[in-house]
Amino acid sequence: MKQFLNYINGEFVATDKTFEKRAPVSNQIIGMVHEAGLAEVDQAVTAAREALKGDWGKLTTVKRVEMLYAVADEINRRFDDFLEAEIADTGKPRSLASHIDIPRGAANFKVFADIIKNVPNETFQMDTPDGGKAINYAIRKPLGVIGVVCPWNLPLLLMTWKVGPALACGNTVVIKPSEETPGTATLLGEVFEKVGVPKGVYNVVHGFGPNSAGEFLTKHQGVNGITFTGETRTGEAIMAAAAKGVRPVSFELGGKNAAIVFEDCDFDKAIAGVTRSAFENCGQVCLGTERVYVQRPIFDKFVAALKAKAEGLKVGPPNEPGVGLGPLISAEHKEKVTSYYAKAVAEGATVVTGGGSPKMADELKNGHWVEPTIWTGLPETATVIREEIFGPCCHIAPFDTEEEAIALANNTTYGLATSVWTENIGRAHRMAEAIEVGLCWINSWFLRDLRTPFGGAKGSGIGREGGVHSLEFYTELRNVCVKL
Repeated sequence: MKQFLNYINGEFVATDKTFEKRAPVSNQIIGMVHEAGLAEVDQAVTAAREALKGDWGKLTTVKRVEMLYAVADEINRRFDDFLEAEIADTGKPRSLASHIDIPRGAANFKVFADIIKNVPNETFQMDTPDGGKAINYAIRKPLGVIGVVCPWNLPLLLMTWKVGPALACGNTVVIKPSEETPGTATLLGEVFEKVGVPKGVYNVVHGFGPNSAGEFLTKHQGVNGITFTGETRTGEAIMAAAAKGVRPVSFELGGKNAAIVFEDCDFDKAIAGVTRSAFENCGQVCLGTERVYVQRPIFDKFVAALKAKAEGLKVGPPNEPGVGLGPLISAEHKEKVTSYYAKAVAEGATVVTGGGSPKMADELKNGHWVEPTIWTGLPETATVIREEIFGPCCHIAPFDTEEEAIALANNTTYGLATSVWTENIGRAHRMAEAIEVGLCWINSWFLRDLRTPFGGAKGSGIGREGGVHSLEFYTELRNVCVKL
């Protein structure tokens, strides 16, 4: 039985209180997770604060960059170990995890190491009232101890997306992984130890949210900033905790993302793109599509084609060839998703395909499987059109004009992402400017240049990360004014 230990001040730490980690594919217990209490969280934060004053805080930028490169190289050297840990925790197809999760998880360290190595600082010369001159220049200082609260859908990738820039800027981190996915965050502790990163720089505390590691970390006054990816309700609770001490937050929260498909689109590309955005990772992607709006002349054709694509997805375990859809993360999440499947029918949806759970082989029958599902026929007030589901499903509705499509896309409390499918370049730019989101893809989805700003509008988040934009959260700018 695998033991998932906390990693505090360079040591793996067991506790008396543990909880089960179950495999999404079978619901079998695959390990025990050691839950951090208030004492362990305090030890982790204290270690992180001491590291800021110790060897880590004294490193030059060049040496820090070299260490982060070494971390990335060691992840890649142990690629298979990280891949197996991620697959065991999430149940996602091997083809997906090996293509996205692990390579991107490693790359985040090198990307942000390069950025901090090359970023310029501001300098201004000014005339002074006495006829002299002064020079102003800015220097970047680490924010301090960063509390990193991670989601379970892309555990390594989204954790290193925050840890990479935090450490590149000279901060230290205390990670609270999702209780559902403890594997890769724990394994990363071995990597930091192997490459010689000073103790206390990288810490991991396992547990839950309320009255557990998550709450203890976000309320701890030794934490200087909190970054979180997850659902909006949890973000609101963390924001309330961060208000004491007036500590900054960086949030990427929920979404109810729209895809808008015009009649002049490249039809095959649009179908392929929406298939990915609605069903990849079993729909457990914050940037995924749950609302699809299709211009009326191609509506019926599009619904039929997407139905065929959904029904062609092979549902199965990670290592089975050709699998395109794994299980949901947990029994609790399956219950949530299937409850929305039932609500859609109760509110009058036409079920185009899916709507239930597939029958699986005996060793898989207790896993958290659901069918890819498509609905039509619901009004915009329907529950499955208003609320984030986070499963492999979407509702498709027709529209007639650009103005109508914009109004439909913006009719939500969320504002994370959208995709627009059209061959009309003018229309593409008009739509991108009008839709209230942090990210707008034109004729693509999940295409990411890591130098660009990433984050959501409205209820989908606060702040931007990526490239130099990450520095705005992970550093404090200090202005120095020199009278000449």
